[in-house]
Amino acid sequence: MSQVKKLFNSFAELKSVYSLAAIAMLLALRVVLGFFANGTLAFFGNNVKISGAFLPIAVTGAIFGPVPAALVGALGDIISFLLNPTGGAYFPGFTISGLLTGLIYGFAFYKSKITVPRVIIAWLINTIAVETFLAAFWLYVLYGAGQGTPYIVYLSARLISAAVKCIPEIILIFAVCRLASKIKIPNRLKT
Repeated sequence: MSQVKKLFNSFAELKSVYSLAAIAMLLALRVVLGFFANGTLAFFGNNVKISGAFLPIAVTGAIFGPVPAALVGALGDIISFLLNPTGGAYFPGFTISGLLTGLIYGFAFYKSKITVPRVIIAWLINTIAVETFLAAFWLYVLYGAGQGTPYIVYLSARLISAAVKCIPEIILIFAVCRLASKIKIPNRLKT
């Protein structure tokens, strides 16, 4: 299936009440996992933060496509901030990152067989583009630009984090998305 067709089909997924209910539950799960399934690995200092919030976004992409997954990624960030503002003003950069993560996983997994190479490629694209370079840029904009901290400092911290998290995240995405892609939701788009 072409990427343009995936985009239009994923828009159509939003027409089903059953699909909307499942997407809303995945959004709620993304918010909950963002609060409770996260932590910092003390062995690596404060550089490596692990979280399970990526998983509902990837599952949404596998079941419903890039548009609903992008919504779960972006709205998950906004709702998480509204429920628990963590010591500062809202910053839209991380919302953009959540949206891009949903698009990447949606285009990679929607109406496609979930295979290890596909998961690795999608994870690499998301991790390199969004979680490493873009997140480092957002952190630099928030904290480093005014204080003289160079971008490379934030980038190196994100690279260490990606190296530590790669195997567990790839295994989780593969296992959960493969299982989730077999779920049959009534009254949804048939193609």
